[in-house]
Amino acid sequence: MIPRKLAATVQQRLQQFPAVALLGPRQVGKTTLAKALGKATESIYLDMENPEDLAKLNDARAYLLHNRGKLVILDEVQRLPNLFQILRGLIDEGIEQGHTKGQFLFLGSASIELLKQSSESLAGRIAHLELTPLGVKEVAPHELDTLWIRGGFPRSFLATDDEQSVIWRNSFIQTYLERDIPQLGPRIPAETLRRFWTMLAHLQGSPFNAASLAKSLAVDGKTVARYLDLMVDLLLVRRLQPYHASINKRLVKSPKTYLRDSGLLHTLLRLDNYDEILSHPISGASWEGFVIESLIRAAPMRTEASYYRTAAGAEIDLLLDLGGKNGIWAIEIKRSLAPKISKGFHSSLHDIQPAKAFILYSGQERYPKSEGIEAISLSELCALLNAL
Repeated sequence: MIPRKLAATVQQRLQQFPAVALLGPRQVGKTTLAKALGKATESIYLDMENPEDLAKLNDARAYLLHNRGKLVILDEVQRLPNLFQILRGLIDEGIEQGHTKGQFLFLGSASIELLKQSSESLAGRIAHLELTPLGVKEVAPHELDTLWIRGGFPRSFLATDDEQSVIWRNSFIQTYLERDIPQLGPRIPAETLRRFWTMLAHLQGSPFNAASLAKSLAVDGKTVARYLDLMVDLLLVRRLQPYHASINKRLVKSPKTYLRDSGLLHTLLRLDNYDEILSHPISGASWEGFVIESLIRAAPMRTEASYYRTAAGAEIDLLLDLGGKNGIWAIEIKRSLAPKISKGFHSSLHDIQPAKAFILYSGQERYPKSEGIEAISLSELCALLNAL
C-alpha cells in the first residue's frame, strides 16, 4: 500500500468534526484509506452497495446508537439520502453527551450529490475532503513519467507492466459507463457518454464549445452541458475557469476542460505506451493537464485556479491565486528540456502583474530566465506549494 498524503488530514478533521466526508472517483483508494484509519480506533465499516450492510440499517437509529463510541465508516452513503436526517440527530445527541469528535466517516464517488445532502443536513458538523488519484509527492521521483503515462489510479499505476495497466483502465472505463453511472441516476446511453468522454480527450486543454460538441453528438447544447456537469461531478473532468479582471483587453470567457487522470486520457485515445504518447499530437496537452492537476492538488486549500487568454492569443496556462501575502502565481507549462518564453506569456504577465512567475519544464535544475521568471521542475514547484 502506498501511503496517502491525505491520511493525516483526514485524521486531523476527525479530531475537529463529528463527521468527515471523503470524496473521490471509484477505485481511487477511499475504502483502503478509510479501513487503514479504522484500524487505529474501534470502528465498523458498512458498504451501502452490500445488501447485508443495508439490512443492518433497516432501523438505522437503533443500529447506530448500539455502536455509539465507534468510528462508523459508511461507503457510498449518497445512496441513502434519508439517512442524513437520522445522522444529524445522532450527532447532535452525541455532542450533548460529549462526543464531539470522529463519529462518522462518509465515503462517496459523486461529489455534488453527497455535498448537497450532507451540507443541507449536517451544516457545521461535517468537513469535506477529496481523495485524488496518486500525486507527484506520493511516488518516487524516477516514477514521474510512469505516473503521467499510466495515471494515478493505484491499480493502474502499480500494474506489473504497461499492458496490464491498459487492461485495467479499459475495464475501469467500461464499468463506469455500463454500471456505475447508471446506478447514480442519469439515464444516458453508455455509447453516447463514451463518445462524449472521448471527444473531451481529443479536446484536452481546449476552451469548451458546447455547440460544436452538441452537433457531433446530435443533441442540443443544454444536453452537452449536462453531460459535462456529470463528468465534473464524478471528479473525472476538471473545468478550469478563465481569469476575470478589469483589464482593457478582450478575454476568452469559456472554461477549459481537462480529463483529470492522464492514464484515462491516454486509454480513451488508445495510446498505450510512452512512445505512442510522445509521437501523438495530444502529448503536449496531456502533459499540461497532468501538470495542472498536480499543482492544484499541491496548492493550499482555498486556492483559486484559472487560466488567462486574450482574444489576440496571449496566454498563461495556469494562474494560482493563493490569497493573502502569497498573491497570484503565473505558470507556463512546457514539456521541453530547453523551454522558451513566448511573447504572449510576457505580455500576459504585464497584464496580470503576478507575485511570482514560473516556466515549468521537464528538467530538474531551477534557474532564472528573464524579468523575474524562473525555470522550475514539477516536483520542486509542487514542493513550494506544499510548503505554503
